[in-house]
Amino acid sequence: MNHEHPPTRITYLNQLGNAITNEMSLTQSDYQTKVESAIAQLWQDLPTLFKKDISYQIYSSNIFFKDPVNLFQGKLNYRIIFWTLRFHARLFFTEIYFDVHDIQQTENNVIKVWWTVRGKLRVPWQANIFFNGDSTYKLNEDGLIYHHRDNWDRAPKTILKQFLPQSYQT
Repeated sequence: MNHEHPPTRITYLNQLGNAITNEMSLTQSDYQTKVESAIAQLWQDLPTLFKKDISYQIYSSNIFFKDPVNLFQGKLNYRIIFWTLRFHARLFFTEIYFDVHDIQQTENNVIKVWWTVRGKLRVPWQANIFFNGDSTYKLNEDGLIYHHRDNWDRAPKTILKQFLPQSYQT
């Protein structure tokens, strides 16, 4: 004897919802186009991030960000961190650069950026700052960046020591 129940209204609604969701998903071609657009936007934005604001259209509203000193979530917080970077760059540096060496799609949903920060501190001894890093951006199913992680080639404390006069750095 078969004890299966006939489809219920909930089953039908779930199937309908899945069908609608599947129709709303990007095709692989459309997804790849969004990835390529994100890469182009990063090439445009990152070299000038200390001078002017970036475009936020390639990021999801719940973007997660982590670097060696910060951890937060949300597009508003993401905007604030870039505003803070520009503010401090103008306040503390006579020169500051974000040199992008390469940007690649390393996986279907991952973009990797290799970069260097270099600058001259606004102090009488004109201390230089220099460190390398990389950024990993993960994209969601809509082709928007939802995760941004930065890695630096040295600890924050070591980077800050570059600000001291040479006689204090040992």
